[in-house]
Amino acid sequence: MKAATEFETLPSREETQRGLVAIAMSGGVDSSTVAAVLQEQGRPIVGLTMQLWNQRRLPELQGEGPKQHRCCSLDDVYDARRVAQHLNFPHYVVNFEEQFEKRVVRPFVDQYLAGRTPIACTNCNTDVKFEPLLRMARQIGAERLATGHYARIRKNLETLRWELLRARDASKDQSYFLWGLSQEQLSRSDFPLGELTKEEVRALARRTNLPVAEKPESMELCFVPTGNYVQFIQAYSKDAGIPLTEAEGEIVTEDGAVVGHHNGVHNFTIGQRKGLGFSAGKPLYVLSIDTHSNRVVVGDDDALRTTTFEVNDVNWVSIDQPRAPIRATVKIRHKHEPAPAIVEALDEARARIIFDAPQRAITPGQGAVFYDVDRVLGGAWIR
Repeated sequence: MKAATEFETLPSREETQRGLVAIAMSGGVDSSTVAAVLQEQGRPIVGLTMQLWNQRRLPELQGEGPKQHRCCSLDDVYDARRVAQHLNFPHYVVNFEEQFEKRVVRPFVDQYLAGRTPIACTNCNTDVKFEPLLRMARQIGAERLATGHYARIRKNLETLRWELLRARDASKDQSYFLWGLSQEQLSRSDFPLGELTKEEVRALARRTNLPVAEKPESMELCFVPTGNYVQFIQAYSKDAGIPLTEAEGEIVTEDGAVVGHHNGVHNFTIGQRKGLGFSAGKPLYVLSIDTHSNRVVVGDDDALRTTTFEVNDVNWVSIDQPRAPIRATVKIRHKHEPAPAIVEALDEARARIIFDAPQRAITPGQGAVFYDVDRVLGGAWIR
């Protein structure tokens, strides 16, 4: 394993090497299997592992040690090296800590403090894993970038547009986190696992004797060692000198009746029921968060269900921006089953979504992704 380095200092080539593929290696079984598959196809490969977060930072959150099964930990870096040594191909560790903090961690904290619920993985894919890694891949002479994402890419020969599709294995599909990719990024990326199930990937890893064949999947964010977002936000804000408003505020019902108090809106998210800090004799849920008045509004579950909302920063992926409203199924969070809706582009950056039936907890800060069966038409951030 080469020493961790900023991408400007990696060995560079003025021209690409025909067929060379750079693999974004996380140290997990998926990206490791990508390396094995491409090597079996006879394609020249080079591994790139991103060092994203200083594991020694915020030691007060570590407890007895880092939480297990997080992505992009130091153990993952070492596992990626072991796989590269096992398969005998070049491997570099690249330091993306500055980019990751600026583009993923700080926005994550800022969004929570603004009463929104962000998706760090989408930002990481769009702003860290693909944009800088593709530039780096080209710099070291690679024509393409391959990742272990469960999704598919194809070229539409009629529209000449690159399309993003859901994975064959619906239980592992990651297209929801990839809606921010551009046509240029899709045109230079490969998702070799898109047609495989997780069981088939494990079998390939075992057949090629990968040292990570039995490694469990990563479940937590790499920069939240305890899995507790509130603790992380408090610790990071203190470390980074971000003013953290912990002044007591009111928890109110829809009609304005005060039912409790809180010490920071960052402790809440839309749809939350537990941990509200008071007992009402019946289940109450967070309906909205008003950072200006420092109020959290709660109510019955039925009040969480709405049909219409707007989105910002729309990226039309597999199609051009439609001139008229279109039918689609829309997914409003990772575990949400896409529901039938009308999607209407309001301008180049905004759209309105109207569900056929009310959906629960449409949450500002989450992504809304528009599908035509398996095809990702586009996506945007919920306002």
